[in-house]
Parts: sequence; C-alpha cells; structure tokens
Amino acid sequence: MYSVITRFILTAVILVTASIAFAQSASIALGMQDFDKSQAVEVTSDALSVNQQDGNAVFNGNVLVVQGEVRMSAGAVRIEYGQSDGAPSGISRLIASGGVTFVTATDAVEANEAIYSVENGTVRLTGDVLLTQGPNAISGDTLTVDLQTGSGTMEGRVRTVFNTGGGN
Repeated sequence: MYSVITRFILTAVILVTASIAFAQSASIALGMQDFDKSQAVEVTSDALSVNQQDGNAVFNGNVLVVQGEVRMSAGAVRIEYGQSDGAPSGISRLIASGGVTFVTATDAVEANEAIYSVENGTVRLTGDVLLTQGPNAISGDTLTVDLQTGSGTMEGRVRTVFNTGGGN
C-alpha cells in the first residue's frame, strides 16, 4: 500500500510541475530506498587498463557496474580511487560515458554520461536524460539522484509523459 501511495503522490507532484509552462526543473522520487553504499562494487567489461601513476582504472566495452540492486551499464567507465595518507582508499567516483543506463528494481534512466559518487551516494546523469517509471516517463538535460533517499531533480527543458491507464 505504501508504494501505491508514494507513486500516487509522485504522479501528482509531477503533474503539477508539468503544468507550469515555464518550469525548468522537477523533483523526482526513485525506488532506491534500500540502497546501501557500503556494499561491494562489481565491474565487468571487455577490457581494463590501469594507470599505476594515478591509480585510476578505465573499463572499456560493454561495461556493467553492480552495487546491490543498482546497475549501471555504459560504453566506458573510469574509476577514480580516493586517497588516505597517500595510498588508494577505495572507489571514490565512477565516470561513465558512451551511453549510460542506470537501473534500479523499479526505475530506469538513460543518458549520455554519468558521474556516480560512491562516497556521497549520488549519481549525476547528463545529456538527453530519460527516466522511466512504469508506464510514465520524464526527460531533461540533467538528473541528479541521491541514492540514499531516492530523491532526485531533473533540470533543463523537462518534459513528462503520463499514461493514465485509460481505455482506447
């Protein structure tokens, strides 16, 4: 029942936002309330190159990044490691390019590029962003998502499409 109410409120908020002719941003709620940034990050790809000098890694070709129930695929992903006392201290950011798809249990987002900050638990998707939630869709230039709360903001020429489930 809670998810039905949440979806109803989300739809109502988006409908109100969409009705404002000059609106340039909209608040988005995503189904990621159970996201846990402490889970391991698994990356698979066709190729991997590692730069020993800066400690960063670049995965190329059919890249899939998985952390719990959250999945991100892209053409290429650069992994930047954090530093603690001059030594790598775990993954800090993943920078995806070449067409990005970001999927949770209930939602999917497509964009040209994405920056996933593991430390902050945020994802910023840019370029022809399309978010689908069931039969509904919202698009814009940039989507910033807080993975811990599931909240997000779509900005830049926001367009929404609602399928009300009505008959033909």
